[in-house]
Amino acid sequence: MTSQSQGIQQLLQAEKRAAERVAEARKRKARRLKQAKEEAQGEIEQYRMEREREFQAQQRMALGTQGDLSSEVEAQTHKTLQMVQSCHGKNKEVVLRRLLSLVCDVKANLHPNYRFTNY
Repeated sequence: MTSQSQGIQQLLQAEKRAAERVAEARKRKARRLKQAKEEAQGEIEQYRMEREREFQAQQRMALGTQGDLSSEVEAQTHKTLQMVQSCHGKNKEVVLRRLLSLVCDVKANLHPNYRFTNY
């Protein structure tokens, strides 16, 4: 009987050691999964930062170009406005004299299609 009880004790101890090894293996697996997850998060964050830098660079380039275009358009508009104002200043007197002469110097002429008839 003692050999039977000793065999049972050995089986129980073997089962206990196996359960401990399984528990330890599960803990190692959980640690490895946690470590892999942290590494993946780090890689994801690094990739996200890289893409964000690229986006910011492209945005600066696009907005810089847009800013250059708007300043160029503003300069062109200012130049055109100055040209129009200078032409207006030069030709204002001439146009006013011509308009006044056309309005004030009326010559009474008969229309070419008018037929004079004696009644």
